[in-house]
This record gives sequence, C-alpha cells and structure tokens, in this order.
Amino acid sequence: MHATDAYRAVRDQLLALRGEHARAVAEFRWPELGERFNWAVDWFDAIARGNDRPALLLVEEDGSAVRRSFAEMSRASDRLAAWLAARGVRRGDPVILMLGNQVELWEAMLAVMKLGAVIMPTTTAAGPADLADRVGRGGARHVICNAADAGKFDGVPGDYTRISVGAADGWADLRGAAELEHVPVEHPGTAPGDPLLLYFTSGTTSRPKLVEHTQVSYPVGHLTTMYFLGLRPGDVHLNISSPGWAKHAWSCFFAPWIAEATVFVHNYRRFDAAALLGQLRERKVTSFCAPPTVWRMLINAELGERPAALREVVAAGEPLNPEVIERVRRAWGLTIRDGFGQTETTAQVGNTPGAPVRPGSMGRPLPGVPVVLVDPVTGRAVAGVGEGEICLDLSREPLPLMTGYRGDEERNAEAMAGGYYHTGDVAAVDADGYITYIGRTDDVFKASDYKISPFELESVLIEHPAVAEAAVVPAPDPVRLAVPKAYIGLAPGYEPSEETALSILRYAREHLAPYQRVRRVEFAELPKTISGKIRRVELRAREHDLAAAGGGTEWRDDQFPELKQP
Repeated sequence: MHATDAYRAVRDQLLALRGEHARAVAEFRWPELGERFNWAVDWFDAIARGNDRPALLLVEEDGSAVRRSFAEMSRASDRLAAWLAARGVRRGDPVILMLGNQVELWEAMLAVMKLGAVIMPTTTAAGPADLADRVGRGGARHVICNAADAGKFDGVPGDYTRISVGAADGWADLRGAAELEHVPVEHPGTAPGDPLLLYFTSGTTSRPKLVEHTQVSYPVGHLTTMYFLGLRPGDVHLNISSPGWAKHAWSCFFAPWIAEATVFVHNYRRFDAAALLGQLRERKVTSFCAPPTVWRMLINAELGERPAALREVVAAGEPLNPEVIERVRRAWGLTIRDGFGQTETTAQVGNTPGAPVRPGSMGRPLPGVPVVLVDPVTGRAVAGVGEGEICLDLSREPLPLMTGYRGDEERNAEAMAGGYYHTGDVAAVDADGYITYIGRTDDVFKASDYKISPFELESVLIEHPAVAEAAVVPAPDPVRLAVPKAYIGLAPGYEPSEETALSILRYAREHLAPYQRVRRVEFAELPKTISGKIRRVELRAREHDLAAAGGGTEWRDDQFPELKQP
C-alpha cells in the first residue's frame, strides 16, 4: 500500500471511531509507511492538489483577512521550495524559521519540509543571545525571518544563509518566490527516521533542551492529537498559541491539516476577550483550543451565548482547573476537555470527544501511546490504582516520541532510564484508567511530612473571585520545615490589600484539608517562560532568599486572629 493510502486509512479509522475511546485504543495501529515518507508531499500535497476548500484563514485586528485554499498552499510552497533550493537549502540542513502568524510561516514550513531540510521553529521574541545559542547548538545553515527582525542576527556568528520576508540589507527577500513558474516538487526521498524538527524547549529550570523529531514522530504521531481535538474534515479550528513553540505545530499545522480542516488564526497585539468571542461567532469556529490563562480571561469577561458553530472546546499547555471547566459548561453547555503532552511527544493523555469527563482528570492514554505510571521507588509500572511518574513504555516503541535531546547524552540517559521515557510529571490513576495530574516531580513538596501538590491547591485558590492566577511553592518554616505559600495574580477590580489577603486565606482554610492549608500569600506578577508557563523554580528560589533575608511583603495566616487554630 502506498504511504498516502496507508496514512489515509488510519486517519479515516480514527474519524470513524470518534466517541469510542476504548475501541480506538484497542484497534488503532500506526500506519506502515515503507522506506520513505515526507508528510508535505505524501499527505499534504495528496489532499491539496485541485482542492479549493479553505486551508488557512488569518484575520487581523482591523478585520482584514488572508485566505488560502489547500491548492494555493500546495502551489505556493512548491514555488518557495524551488526558490530556497536555488539558494542552497538542501536535505538535512537545519533552517531557523522565525516568523509570526503570517501566511509565509505556513508556506515555509511546507517548503522546507518538501526539500527534506530540518525546521528549527523559533519565536520572534527570541533575542540575540537566544539566537546565538540556537545557531550554535542547532547548527543552523539558513535563517528565515521578517525584515524587521534581521537586525537581531547582526552579532550572531555563523555561516548561514540570510533570508527575509521583506527587504533587508544583505538578506534575500523570499517574496521573489511568487514570481516563479509553478512546478510540483519531487519527493525528497526522506526516510521515516530522518530528522524533521528541532525544538528548543522553553527552559523552566535550566538551559533549553534541543528536542529532535523525525519525519514521522510529529507528522504521523499527531494523528492521535487530531483524535483528541475531535477535528473533522471541513472544521474551522482556532488554536491560541505562538509560533516557535511545539503547540503551534500541534494545533495550527499538523492536526487540522491531517483532518482536512481550516486553520484559523486571529492576530492581536493585546488580548481582548470580547474581540476573540466575536471572532468565534463571526468565523463559525467549530473547535477552539486555548491555554488555561486564556480560558481564565474569558470567564472573567462576559461569555454570552455559545457561538453557534462551536462543538469542541479544549485546553492545553498546563492543567486546567475544574472551576474554569464548570463556568464554561454553565454558560455554553460545552465541557472543556483537558489533555497532556510535551514538546518531546505529541498528545499522550486526553479526554476525547464523547467520553465521560471526570472533574480534575486529564483523561486516559490516547490510541497508540503506551502511557504508564512508574513508581519512583521501585522503578516499575503501577498496576491498577496508584500514583507515579507519567512515562512511555519504550518496549512498545512509542512512535510519537522524540529521537532524543540532540548533543546531550546525559539528559538522554536520564530521560530514557529503566526502559521508560520519563516526562518528569507525577499523576494518579484510578480504576478506570483516568489520569489526574499532581505536579512536576520538582514542584511537589512536603509540609509537616504531608505531600503537597501545588496544582491541587492552585485549583482551589482560583475559585476565589479575586484570584486570576496562582502559583504555590514551599516557604521555609522553622516548625513544619515548609508551608504552602501562594503567589497570587489578582483579577481586575481587586487590590493587593490586607482585606484581600484575609479573604483568600480564609477561603483556602475553608476549602482545603488542614495539612494542605495555604499559610502565606503574596501578590505579584507571576514569572513565566517565554512560552507562558509559570516558573515555579524562580519562586522557590525567591523563598529561600527571603528566608535568609528575614521575610518579604507577604501576608501570613498567623497575622489574623480570626484564622488562628481553635
């Protein structure tokens, strides 16, 4: 069977098994693709040639829009591939791709892939130091960026081709590709195990890791991401994420186009909940995926009636608190489905369409993904109910897993120890296989000899109307060794006052077990990675510094007589 036919058969199987999670897990098998595979040629071009249905819709703040059909994207990427090849882009060459949500990003992704070159997605927020690291460690041979960002590379050493969107001194303007005659690109002969993507992680605890993916780990692995998102042919899918990060490739590139759905992006400089809700309605969006921060902003605004076409609502990036899920369910009659995955993998765990959603759980292992929980003491998989680190069983050859961390054998050995790929995330599994997130292995801590899950406490705290965001970390304590302290980002209309602190501490006391009680509160803007994840490691370090200095600007429960133990 030809690779395209094998891929389509598996895709169609998953579409037919929508709402039948157990059957999908039992019956799904990854496609047999043969000795060569290139997603841009074997899948995208196969569905795109002569296909005038919309593939991409980009809408700006002023209402202007760019639309491209599947056929137009196929032809444009062919022309760009020929243009890039004429400037020396070859199979296996790493290419830094640093563009925003603009049509050239999608064209370049396809074009670089069609040449068998290696895409190195990079956020436009990266500065010269980050770029020097990426060029150096990633071995970049070519750079594609906007003319406005070309200056960031002035001091970045390396022998790399400079390609810009728009005119920049010393850079070749890729807009010249549009003038070429269209000639379909030939298959580059890439093998399934050849490299395709190099991702720098956002570095929450240390120097960013360099994750390598193959021609199949993302392009084929995202078949089950499509299943998790619930996408169908003809859907209009809106995903909120920034180019340069893995989630953008998940939900703004691979999964929608695997389903033959439209990728819809609403560009804005500053988040506006009302404007986003208006776009959901006007553009007849059928599936919407957003990080928890966006969902919290939306529920703090007026959700209004459910957008008429909206069928699927999904959260990803960090665990979603049950209060947010309930608020959306009451307003729209739709249940936000949570899931779990990493840059190193595609989606691993998810609440799939049609399956019962259990409050607090991020769902069950997805088809084709051998998820197990591993006891950190015994190093063995948990049998039945229990807690452990979320891992992938390497003996079952997880296709959606990275090749490894390029150039870092020590990290590879640690990540793949004991026959498992270790995610670094701790969870609990119930008798029905539903997995509930507890926290990062380095975020969980002990207070008075009880194990504390920051996420569990944060889920309670954000139910308080004053709390927009919360991050719980251990604060050194002479009696209990450590106590839970919450850093709070306030919702609009609330002041960082003694009254607000008392209200939050009282709420925590009333809604948490005594050993979980939040005993300190500090109001602050939460430190985040460039991709938006909370840097608890920075807050933990701050707590140690404060303890040495004699305290900071926090409110403690023992300051309030009404909170003293009876």
